[in-house]
Amino acid sequence: MRALRIVTLAVLAGWPAWSAAQTIKVGAVVPLTGRYGGGGAQVRAGYEIGVEHVNAAGGVSVGGKTMELELTLLDDESDATKTVSRLETLAAQGVVAYLGGFGSDLHAAAASVAEKNKTPYLGVAFALHKIHTQGFHYLFSPFWKSPDIKQHTIDLLTSIPAAERPRAAAIFQEKTDWGREMAAAWTEAGKAAGYEVVVNGEYAPGAKDFSDLILKARSANADMVLGLPTPPDGMTIVKQMKELGLSPKMTLLIRAPDPPIWSKNLGKDGDYVVLAPGWHHAVKAPGVRELNLAHVKKVGRPADPIAGPAYACVQILAGAIGRAGSLDRDKIRDAIAATDMVTVIGPVKFRPDGTGIVNAVFLQWLNGKQELVWPRDSATAPLAYPAPPFAKR
Repeated sequence: MRALRIVTLAVLAGWPAWSAAQTIKVGAVVPLTGRYGGGGAQVRAGYEIGVEHVNAAGGVSVGGKTMELELTLLDDESDATKTVSRLETLAAQGVVAYLGGFGSDLHAAAASVAEKNKTPYLGVAFALHKIHTQGFHYLFSPFWKSPDIKQHTIDLLTSIPAAERPRAAAIFQEKTDWGREMAAAWTEAGKAAGYEVVVNGEYAPGAKDFSDLILKARSANADMVLGLPTPPDGMTIVKQMKELGLSPKMTLLIRAPDPPIWSKNLGKDGDYVVLAPGWHHAVKAPGVRELNLAHVKKVGRPADPIAGPAYACVQILAGAIGRAGSLDRDKIRDAIAATDMVTVIGPVKFRPDGTGIVNAVFLQWLNGKQELVWPRDSATAPLAYPAPPFAKR
């Protein structure tokens, strides 16, 4: 079991019995290895920097007493079974809240544990909406969900002149709950965005051969590809699209293009892919500059797209604990539910089902960099559309 601890202890005496703890114990289970390792690294960086900044600013006032956050972070190795066991390990250590990892399947497993342990759970980097329909009381996610992505896909495509928009979409559907959910959402979106789904083919996560899906898409003259592969699957898909001659006008892949390894592995072939990670380091919001400076110092570049929402989770949790004035999990849970604050991702509120009301963005890989392309009023580069064939990149 891999573990990271950020611990700052103060020597204090004479506290009331209820607050004998010297720090606020927070637990996180994040995939640092395995298929989600690249995304998990971004989540980890956001949490670490967030905790460092909260503590450097004086910590959190709990019932008139200043306390610092203590984060224990465990690696679940991208394995949902280990997500569950690691969360139980953290529960035994007395954490008052959970921070989540990366990937809808891991979050789905985690939400049940949080509910059983009556411990508030904040998670990003998962868009699965179904989990929020199951009546979970302790689950919160300041991150856009499948219905949001559906609407914003429509908005992105209708920003393109009508005569130039994609007309035929191929959905490469991962055989998971989220894969099915987004396939249905994208099919519905076509009615408003002006495209028809000409191929909707399933594949199992971890597949090595996508040629059947790609050849069907090419035969159907698909000019847009939509999918939500893991990073390894996504890179394999793009390599095989090039090999088999499928060069759509737009490729929109959620999740796979989020980590920097995308460009390192694919080079120019990874350019022009549109992604939807929920944030970009050029977003105009309080604290973004400080986050970027810390991320440059820590990692060598401005904050990665998932680091921002992860950092916001720490901001939300610290704010909720301060408002609750207590380390009681239910009081913290209620304070999270009542969140109405501005974070590094912008304004955040929560709906009764725990989904976040947050800003949405689309990025695009251009010249080996992730550029903010939508909405236009905050873009760092215009949407590059249509994408050129692989041979001309």
